[in-house]
Amino acid sequence: MTPPAWAVLLAACAGQFLVVLDVSVVNVALPSIRTDLGLGETALQWVVNAYALTFAGFLLLGGRVADLFGRKRAFLVGLSLFTAASLAGGLAREPWQLVAARAAQGLGAAVLSPATLTILTTTFPGGAARTRAIGTWTAVGAGGGAAGGLVGGLLTDYLSWRWVLLVNVPVGALVLVGAAVWLVEGRAAAGRRLDVPGAVLVTAGVSALAYGIVQTERHGWAAAASLVPLLGGLALLGVFVAVEARTRAPLMPLGLFRIRTVWAANAVMLVCGGGMFAMWYFMSLYLQNVLHFSPIEAGLAFLPHTLSIVLGSKLAPRLMAVFSGKALAMTGGILAVIGYAWQSRMDADGTFAGTVLGPAIVMSLGSGLMMTPLATAATSGAAPSEAGLVAGLVNTSRQIGGALGLTVLTTVAAERISATEGGSGGGGDGPGPVALAAGYAHAFTVASGIIAAAVVLMAVALPRRRA
Repeated sequence: MTPPAWAVLLAACAGQFLVVLDVSVVNVALPSIRTDLGLGETALQWVVNAYALTFAGFLLLGGRVADLFGRKRAFLVGLSLFTAASLAGGLAREPWQLVAARAAQGLGAAVLSPATLTILTTTFPGGAARTRAIGTWTAVGAGGGAAGGLVGGLLTDYLSWRWVLLVNVPVGALVLVGAAVWLVEGRAAAGRRLDVPGAVLVTAGVSALAYGIVQTERHGWAAAASLVPLLGGLALLGVFVAVEARTRAPLMPLGLFRIRTVWAANAVMLVCGGGMFAMWYFMSLYLQNVLHFSPIEAGLAFLPHTLSIVLGSKLAPRLMAVFSGKALAMTGGILAVIGYAWQSRMDADGTFAGTVLGPAIVMSLGSGLMMTPLATAATSGAAPSEAGLVAGLVNTSRQIGGALGLTVLTTVAAERISATEGGSGGGGDGPGPVALAAGYAHAFTVASGIIAAAVVLMAVALPRRRA
């Protein structure tokens, strides 16, 4: 019996919502986590990046798992691991336990997320139906990222930070039941093997790069403590490319990058991700550390981001019927650049209405308009047998870009905070609001430049063809 299309769409989008929610849900809880577990600023970053890096590093493997062993099976296994790791993270008593649980969450998400997109691209026929389904998937994913602030604020304020992870347990169990009933098994490339060495190499390479960037804050770019992991990460990524070129069943077939839409859209996703993670991470810190919002107030302050990014994602499929995907993606990118640059004017005397609201609407609307045409372009032109792989590649590009971008932006923000605090003769228990606001504002300035580079890349690399 063929399940109704709405049920398949609901199950796929629910899984994606949980995956993206956990990228941002901990942001509002970060100050509480730091106080409870005694984490420093650098260690605190790894509560976010442990998830983002394992998610990004194993997404390609997760996409291939869906192709080889079945999309429904991958969905159920990934969601089960994600749910179990959420329970472990919510019960963590030591910092290393929380970071390890977040890494395990990322691994489960890496198996789950490509299956959600592959299920849609193989269930809905090409054309308007698939574009609408991908638009809904994008909107739900974007809404998950944006809703993370509100959900995290409510749970942290009324229960504790642990519930930002524990809430996944009952929700994940409910989605598991629905997926078991509604989804139909399907696979596209039986008989091939998994490229586990490739997955390990790309994850280790990206993690080493991120660690090296973090080390530059304390030791500088020329110190051995920074150069060794940076060069080691580049070497591991070089070995990864060499392995992929020679293995019979590569995790990332290099031939895919002969398809212009695939390589161009993924390159743009990588660069965009590098700038866009700033919005959730630094806005949460600004609202609580500078404007002194409570966790629930900070969560409510993210509502304009949520509504605007969902609006942009839902408008995009309709606008793609009139304008080319390239034109729409560039328009969204330009709006995002304006919004991020506007947000970089934040200071210690800011207010929600005067400092946060306007930039939130502009940069979130632009992000929503941009993501659907990019996801559509990145998944077009590939063979059905590569659907899971290409879906994984889309998310890999965005998450690797986001993880590395967050590491860079956290480092430059910390440098500006230190310089501002030193220049003002500050001291005491830590940086004051003026120094913190200066650091967060500098992060948004750099992020706007990164997204501007992505817009230029769109203009040069994306084809003109209508989606």
